[in-house]
Amino acid sequence: MCDMQHEISRLLHFARQKGLIAPEDEVYAANRLLDVLGVEEYVPEQVDETLETATPILERMLDYAAGKGLIEGTTDERDLFDTRIMDCVMPRPSEVVRQFRALYAASPREATDYYYDLSIASNYIRKTRIDKNIAWQAETEYGALDVTINLSKPEKDPRDIAKAKLAKSSAYPKCLLCRENEGYAGRVNHPARETHRLIPLDLTGRSWFLQYSPYTYYNEHCIVLNNEHVPMAISRETFENLAAFLEIFPHYFAGSNADLPIVGGSILSHDHYQGGRYTFAMERAPVEQEYRFANYPNVRAGHVKWPMSTLRLTSSDKGALIDLATKILAAWRTYSDASVEILAETDAPHNTITPIARRRGKDFEFDLVFRNNRTTEEHPLGLFHPHADVHHIKKENIGLIEVLGLAILPARLKSEMEQVRTELLKGTEDIAGIADIEKHADWYRSVRASHPEVTEADADGILRDEIGAVFLRVLTHAGVFKRDAAGMAAFDRWIDSIKDV
Repeated sequence: MCDMQHEISRLLHFARQKGLIAPEDEVYAANRLLDVLGVEEYVPEQVDETLETATPILERMLDYAAGKGLIEGTTDERDLFDTRIMDCVMPRPSEVVRQFRALYAASPREATDYYYDLSIASNYIRKTRIDKNIAWQAETEYGALDVTINLSKPEKDPRDIAKAKLAKSSAYPKCLLCRENEGYAGRVNHPARETHRLIPLDLTGRSWFLQYSPYTYYNEHCIVLNNEHVPMAISRETFENLAAFLEIFPHYFAGSNADLPIVGGSILSHDHYQGGRYTFAMERAPVEQEYRFANYPNVRAGHVKWPMSTLRLTSSDKGALIDLATKILAAWRTYSDASVEILAETDAPHNTITPIARRRGKDFEFDLVFRNNRTTEEHPLGLFHPHADVHHIKKENIGLIEVLGLAILPARLKSEMEQVRTELLKGTEDIAGIADIEKHADWYRSVRASHPEVTEADADGILRDEIGAVFLRVLTHAGVFKRDAAGMAAFDRWIDSIKDV
């Protein structure tokens, strides 16, 4: 009991420091904590500490709850319960919106700074876990690509897996992006969102919301979600909405996953965009070939030097930019060039676009990345998708974040690369017989051939560079017009076919 008195005082102190509660809220918040933790009374204690996150306090409270039988102690139950604890010291949604708007009146950056800091302080963004991710940059001919091994999602406890199988199915909320997630307590197969707070947005007269991604793959990784649960669709409205978002938040970029399977993101059932405050390699990539569109003299256009086939449009005339992008999208939907294996339709439509938008001073800039989701007998997971020879590193869809030049790699690579490193240093010729890492055997032989002498000092750097090189190949596989002479000529033919749109 005495220990929990101290932890409650610590959490209230933390909440005041981070602006989650005001002094007038303290007794109310304390009483809510007593109820959640099953504690009968509270005597405040003086606390003098500064913490970046509430994690150290929450871990003590979770251990207490597990010991008292309030929770079983599995990962999922701890996550559900610590969110319930933090909700005791959270401002109501209306208070967050009111504060955001007050700060926005002075500066959009101040408003997003407040909202992002709140998301971390509330543990909605589990920063302690995200900080465990392994991240580096790999130099390539296209600039420094970002590479991350994602360790922020803990492995499932077998007890949680068993419970999930027995859990009653529910259609509420319809998906992880629905507006109804705000304040939702969660269940064994749906994360708790009691600390979730949304910022209402008006995009071209329709209701949308701003939130941050709980997994924040890059700085201030935000999600812009449609108020309605409607499928992803790339259209004129997409370009209008991205431009409108940039007018509200000129310090952010925004983009959309493509709207077809294989080349789209993981959630195609709910229309949404992603954005944030981060400069990706793609943004730094130069235009290598300029084009002119006869009917749009005030729009600059160019082929971006990037492994995925990208046309960059730049103009201070937002309307002209949206018009041209819409016409290019419509033309691409039906464009085929069998000489480079691009077919617009077989048994289903295949062509779409991954659009990325940003501001450069007064200019709006759209990067239109041409995508095709056709499958073949040789490449059943996708012709313009990571091919089988790179699946040992990256097999998943290439969505918006990867398109921009950020690899999100599976957690298994951490232990696998540690084993590969060990074998490299031992001088092992072939790892095909080592069960856990035999999937890397062909790649391992290539690494050994390129680096016959590997030392303790350079082993990590070599492996990181080689993984970066594989990610570059992944992006090259996903490019519809290849970076060889035939592909570059085909890209020019495609643009030539639409120069008079």
